Amino acid sequence: MNGKTTHEGIPMKKIILSVFIVFFFTSIIAVFAQFTDHEIAQRENIEDFLKMADIIGAQEIGEGITKPWKLFLKKDEEELSGCWKNPQGVKKGHLEGWQFEIAAYQMDKLLGLNMIPPTVEREFEGKNGSLQMWIETKFSLLDIMEQSIPFPDKNPEATVFKRGKYLARAFDCLIANEDRTQQNVRYTQDWRVILIDHSQSFRSKKKYQKRLLYGKNGLKEKQLFRQLPREFVEKVKSLEYKNIKNAVGPYLTDEEINAVLARKKLLLKEIEEMIEEMGQEKVLY
Repeated sequence: MNGKTTHEGIPMKKIILSVFIVFFFTSIIAVFAQFTDHEIAQRENIEDFLKMADIIGAQEIGEGITKPWKLFLKKDEEELSGCWKNPQGVKKGHLEGWQFEIAAYQMDKLLGLNMIPPTVEREFEGKNGSLQMWIETKFSLLDIMEQSIPFPDKNPEATVFKRGKYLARAFDCLIANEDRTQQNVRYTQDWRVILIDHSQSFRSKKKYQKRLLYGKNGLKEKQLFRQLPREFVEKVKSLEYKNIKNAVGPYLTDEEINAVLARKKLLLKEIEEMIEEMGQEKVLY
């Protein structure tokens, strides 16, 4: 395949693997996970599919500096699409790495966030890169801003939106993701947040170990968050070199893992100070 093949004319009659983002909450407010239990239960099967399915078509996406491709996959009667990229090195002044996409997904799983679509390593046209399951969401944060879409002001959507925003910000602090744009924050119909594009994460320079991206002394913004799940905070506390290394495998260096652990201390300190100022019942849920 020459890489210019498109998916036109290929029937999409049977997709047994349910695509994420099609299930809505009923009356239950999301406490932690952004993907539903049903979607999470399919995750391992989808990872295997992304790794093993035949590539039957490919199309250049034409967005972003990482030059991603949309790959069309098929195994037996099952079909799915994914976003493939392989940036490496400095691109337009920023360090990029496809391996960070996989590491971010593995950290998402380790922390139980369930906000990042399944992401694996996959070879395409003789090059290794990251392949993330293609998702169809209602809109991005960029769409919301450009189209003046009102944020939800009634529960359960308002609480889902607010908590998802704070949780995503805390995660970006931990992995030092300096490229959280409005375009790579996606929302479902019921305002669950889905995060994509983490190729500029896991910074290990000293400044990223001494200060968080957000917070009272943030590198980007002074505001961190107002609420976080207790379970998330406990999982952050449990992070150590061994369990991070077991999760991310070869996709992070020792230096990058140690930088995560340095930010863990900063993040927990920020949370402790918030609890002292506001009270535990207002910060943790």
